Amino acid sequence: MMKIDFAKYADGLVPAVVQDFHTAKVLMLGFVNEESYKKTEETGLVTFFSRSKQRLWTKGEESGNHLQVRQILVDCDNDTLLIKADPKGPVCHTGADTCWSERNHKDDFLYYLEDIIKLRRGSNDETSYVKKLFGKGINKIAQKVGEEAVEVVIEAKDVNRDLFLGEAADLLFHYLILLQAKDCSLEDVVNVLQQRHQPK
Repeated sequence: MMKIDFAKYADGLVPAVVQDFHTAKVLMLGFVNEESYKKTEETGLVTFFSRSKQRLWTKGEESGNHLQVRQILVDCDNDTLLIKADPKGPVCHTGADTCWSERNHKDDFLYYLEDIIKLRRGSNDETSYVKKLFGKGINKIAQKVGEEAVEVVIEAKDVNRDLFLGEAADLLFHYLILLQAKDCSLEDVVNVLQQRHQPK
């Protein structure tokens, strides 16, 4: 067991923040005691101690919307957990993706990646690929997008799915860089697509 200070609080409960392993979206907050922590480790399903029910409670035990554990981290004071999990359906009892009624889908990772690119662009890390690419200017960034697009076309004519997906990921990553170089965002592009969309 990790060094978790369950005795720090009188009730033996430590807060546990649950985060989507893929999107990094915060899903919910619960409380864990030593027994529920052990059950979480044994079953691979996030299990809390319910203060209202006064018993162990595995998330999704009634709805089936379990939280499959991917990683558990303890903070610097050893009194708070960060549980990274795969949600098997909506997390909130209201039916929302999160307990803050936020949308949580895998495509949100693109917005997260966009933020990472922004951070790397403004960082002082001269070894960062993103930082160096921005330093070469818009022409080099646009050229790189063109090169990646050609690679996608080449792989599209072949039958190797993994190579095609790898090149598609490279193109999408550099496209996000190009958007930022033009002071545009993924949301700007989505807005244009939504305006063009004509539902029947």
